[in-house]
Amino acid sequence: MAEITSSIAAAEASNDNEAPVANISLQNIIDGTNERSIPKTKFIDDIDMFSGSFDPPASPELLIGAYSDLHSKFKQIEQQLTEKKAHREKSIPEIEKSIKLVRHLMQKKEEGDSAITRYNLADIVYAKAEVDCSQGIVNLWLGADVMLEYTYEEALELLTTKESKAKQDLEDVTEDLSFTRNQIITCEVNISRVYNWDVRRKRASASGSN
Repeated sequence: MAEITSSIAAAEASNDNEAPVANISLQNIIDGTNERSIPKTKFIDDIDMFSGSFDPPASPELLIGAYSDLHSKFKQIEQQLTEKKAHREKSIPEIEKSIKLVRHLMQKKEEGDSAITRYNLADIVYAKAEVDCSQGIVNLWLGADVMLEYTYEEALELLTTKESKAKQDLEDVTEDLSFTRNQIITCEVNISRVYNWDVRRKRASASGSN
């Protein structure tokens, strides 16, 4: 998960001749987090009040910059979650296929029978093989070129645990992805509202000076 910086804007001006600048931290523009620590964007209901809550008051440019930075961070999180979701959606059917195969081997063992399968010799060449199921042993790839030997019972327990975790991870990442996209929308709405607020202020100031 992408880390969101706690410092969004400059704390103060670089020299004494410039006016001080409001300090906007991450906590100023979020309203807590979800269960997996993804920030919740604070919606600016009253822009005048929100701007005036800083000392000195935050300028429109500073507010827009803060939410633009947060928006970029959310886009990074969205990309990571999208990739994670795609990985989970691909891995779950593979786990389910392995579970089905182990159960088939267990059934053959109980029946005192062997299993007939085909294996790949080359790109388009397959051969038929007879698998002795009486020993009740199967080898599972664990990733990173690691293969371990398990009994059918151990393999089934391991695979069903992985399946359950993968499905829960998919549920969580789907929820987080929806949540993140809502935060992106809120950031965009805040940026638009601050911009329009600034335009109205400038027009009112120009009308007053005429």
